[in-house]
Amino acid sequence: MQTLINYFALLLTGMVLNAQNNVEVTMTNFSNDKGTVKVGLYNNEGDWLEKEFKIVGSKIENNTAKVTFTNVPDGIYAVSCFHDQDNDGVFDMYLGMIPAEDYACSNGATGMFGPPKWSDAKFETKNNETKQITLKL
Repeated sequence: MQTLINYFALLLTGMVLNAQNNVEVTMTNFSNDKGTVKVGLYNNEGDWLEKEFKIVGSKIENNTAKVTFTNVPDGIYAVSCFHDQDNDGVFDMYLGMIPAEDYACSNGATGMFGPPKWSDAKFETKNNETKQITLKL
């Protein structure tokens, strides 16, 4: 019985020590309040702008929106968002390569003749912090 109690004590200690962070994303400078904003949190370079670790949508009020990602483990992340004006859930592009909807990435990362780079957008979160990211579209 003592072995079982020790096992559960170690298990619970491990769960408590595994830091969980928050990432608050504030987006400003929308051209209008139409549609919604889609915000993706990415946790590795291989999935950057392809497959989100977490995704949240929000309505836009007074050309501003805010979302919070909770229970984010310690690690390296990047954020990307786009103004989904037509509410179709897709980042619209002209000719498949020119953005038709406004977008922004963490650290102000922008792409030159292509998408923004992971290395320009990444940031670290650790030790139960609340990381505050501001994106200007």
